Amino acid sequence: MQTKQDYLLEVKNLKKYFPIKAGLFGRVVGQVKAVDNISFSIARGTTMGLVGESGCGKTTVGKTLLRLNDKTDGAVEFNGKDIFNLGKDEMRSIRPKIQIIFQDPYSSLSPRMPVGEIIGEAVREHNVVPADEYDSYITRIMLSCGLQEYHKDRYPHEFSGGQRQRICIARAIALNPDFIVCDEPVSALDVSIQAQIINLLVDLQGEFGLTYLFISHDLSVVEHISDTVGVMYLGSMVEFADKREIFRNPLHPYTKALFSAIPIPDPTVKTERIILEGSIPSPANPPTGCKFHTRCAHCMDVCTKVDPPMVDFDGHMVACHLYPAEGRQ
Repeated sequence: MQTKQDYLLEVKNLKKYFPIKAGLFGRVVGQVKAVDNISFSIARGTTMGLVGESGCGKTTVGKTLLRLNDKTDGAVEFNGKDIFNLGKDEMRSIRPKIQIIFQDPYSSLSPRMPVGEIIGEAVREHNVVPADEYDSYITRIMLSCGLQEYHKDRYPHEFSGGQRQRICIARAIALNPDFIVCDEPVSALDVSIQAQIINLLVDLQGEFGLTYLFISHDLSVVEHISDTVGVMYLGSMVEFADKREIFRNPLHPYTKALFSAIPIPDPTVKTERIILEGSIPSPANPPTGCKFHTRCAHCMDVCTKVDPPMVDFDGHMVACHLYPAEGRQ
């Protein structure tokens, strides 16, 4: 059983709303509820997978955890400190410890800087190593990520997609972080290269003791790399559990529909695909009650009126009226 000291990151009732403005004077007429009251914890040295349809708020969660977005409400505790309560100097000291790997490796790299400078710019800015060790340190980081020393003087356009992502990974780990948000780091890569990058992330986690939030659409990748998995729908967390438990026994109807789409590489095995009817509601005007009830085959009257609470079934968290609170273990 995890204790509070075992968790590197704890997210409590986090909300991130974006205002909708209209008119000549930019009057606020509504809110896009991109992240709506979610909570979870990530243990040190582990990987949490975060899955869900496009537009469900996964990337907004990742950016808000790093304070790249301001929060609307809630708390994000990193090593026991709420990062939104830190002053400018404290935040600067903690910034190297929380990094991100972006989805598109090309647009996240400056085309005007050589690779060595891209990786080392923040290292120099935060004085990660003494000046006389700087060059050898950058070389060591590059070699750890499958890059060669002579790559230092080349520019991003001279590399393939997989090599560019290795540069992004090297830039992140060069600051000796504790926590990295991996925002769909392999979705823009070929399948064969995806496997190499995933294996690299796993190796680096073992070497440096890293903790990951791994955001992805690819459930097979999430199953391979994650220790725990959270499922988001329309800004809300609908299910959270250990990786083996959630893939073995998904509880929420939305999770079951997602997992039914995972292809099985065996032509003799037939799976029953669950097709969700209707379109995703707008996060600016979400349905009352359970946000999923407009697409759920198990919808009951209570689902249209009452937002279901998270229920704990022996560590398997689910927010669904099919699992009433009095039935928790």
